[in-house]
Amino acid sequence: GYSFMRLGTFMERADNTARILDVKYHTLLPSAAEVGGAVDYYQWSAMLRSVSGFDSYRKIYRDVITPLRVAELLILRDDMPRSLHACMNEIHGILDALCGNRATEVARLGGELHAQLHYGRTDQIMATGLHEYLMHFLEGIDQLGGEINREFLVPADRTV
Repeated sequence: GYSFMRLGTFMERADNTARILDVKYHTLLPSAAEVGGAVDYYQWSAMLRSVSGFDSYRKIYRDVITPLRVAELLILRDDMPRSLHACMNEIHGILDALCGNRATEVARLGGELHAQLHYGRTDQIMATGLHEYLMHFLEGIDQLGGEINREFLVPADRTV
């Protein structure tokens, strides 16, 4: 039971981090004239504070807040507890323990998402488009959740 509680915690954390980052980047994106201005700075810093990442950002980058670095911190840095990579590290470890040596779709999907983050690069994410990358991640985490449900919670071969 404890493993499933932890699994749910990290899946929800990853989902929420991706959504918060997407909303700031995609929806609140200021006009071209305001990029890098005071409003942009306060929006990025408020977003970092909302995921408890402002102090981490300052310790790691020691520079002005930029969208590229925020994306790197919240997506690829595995030493940032709320980053997608850190969450997938935990999810991958829990799934390994739950699946054991069995080759399942759950293990494959979890491993695929983990590998994308483990070997990902910020420049590739930005070239793809941050919004598109985050939507792809959210689709993957949703698909993983469905497979976890099918594999562990409501097995198809269950007799009533």
